[in-house]
Amino acid sequence: METRGKRESCAVERKVLSLVARSVALAKMRTMTARPRIPVAVLGATGAVGQRFVARLSRHPWFEVAELVASDRSAGRRYDAACAWRIPSLPSYGGLGEREVLPCRADALRAKVAFSALDAAVAAEIEPELARAGALVFSNASAFRMDEDVPLLVPEANPEHLALLDVQRRRRGWSGGIVCNPNCTTAVLAMALAPLEQRFGITRAFVATMQAVSGAGYPGVPSLDALGNVIPFIRGEEEKVEAEVAKILGHMAGERIVPAPLVASALCHRVPVIDGHSEAVSLELRGAPGLEAVREVLANWRGVPQELGLPSAPPTPLVLHASEDRPQPRLDVDRDGGMSVHVGRIRPCPLLGTKLFLLGNNVERGAAGASVLNAELCYVRGLLPA
Repeated sequence: METRGKRESCAVERKVLSLVARSVALAKMRTMTARPRIPVAVLGATGAVGQRFVARLSRHPWFEVAELVASDRSAGRRYDAACAWRIPSLPSYGGLGEREVLPCRADALRAKVAFSALDAAVAAEIEPELARAGALVFSNASAFRMDEDVPLLVPEANPEHLALLDVQRRRRGWSGGIVCNPNCTTAVLAMALAPLEQRFGITRAFVATMQAVSGAGYPGVPSLDALGNVIPFIRGEEEKVEAEVAKILGHMAGERIVPAPLVASALCHRVPVIDGHSEAVSLELRGAPGLEAVREVLANWRGVPQELGLPSAPPTPLVLHASEDRPQPRLDVDRDGGMSVHVGRIRPCPLLGTKLFLLGNNVERGAAGASVLNAELCYVRGLLPA
């Protein structure tokens, strides 16, 4: 009962904060249309996720790519000479092919908003420098995800965790900051678990993943390893999923996040799919709710991004499929610009109670699109640097 009481208290607090934040955000959104777009930097712009950032931001109503940033090997070159455009989006290079690529140094950048597609080792060095210099970094890297004062944000699931930005700035002496999105696999899982944790509470979760080769970046997994094969190991992936989902589903208590008290177990596999991570999930829910109650919660769930109509938010964050052979990556992964998560095969689990099947776009909802949605929420809440 104590756990249920805490969960209900958190739900009430979340609702009150959401209503207050929504009224402020809606007032701010009414003033946006007349304003010029905000200049932003893309860090790691030549890589697979960096290109996704460029493609998405090149047509964004609020943000404008002002700076393309990459390694010293690419710095000083035209963007279209520094990399080959490898995503199905027109115009190629986001129309920025002639733009000069800048070096990855804080003193080389002017934009106060940065989207980071850097490797973790590079991000660990440059992202704090940018935050110290006054930029707000929306990071796809793993370097700071589990730091106790860094929001690990899924806007529909835990928008209240943005309160950590004030803590982070005060503790670290930064005028900017870092906001992370989770690992691509965790992002898909957290979207489906969040409404169930909020409504019922989750005690145990088991997930077996089938992850697309694009999750390994470009050129990624060699074809002779991937084709006609399943690779039952992705370094660090299982540990990330198990730790990150507890943080995302946790609640704010003062200046820290108390992780959700669920036990999570993950098995992660690479499969020969281009885009789209699939996840077979079994859950033990408090109170053992029936399947219809589970379906109703998932089908009706909406978050702050949907309430506000943020540009990158899918109208329906969780798309439920009735057909027994859906969702499928080839048929479903690009719906809503890759920002919705698909749920199918909700059925009894003889071990834990409930099982279901998930699909999400790992390079959009799990990477570039997730960071852009995080920035949109920060913008309407007045958290971007002036």
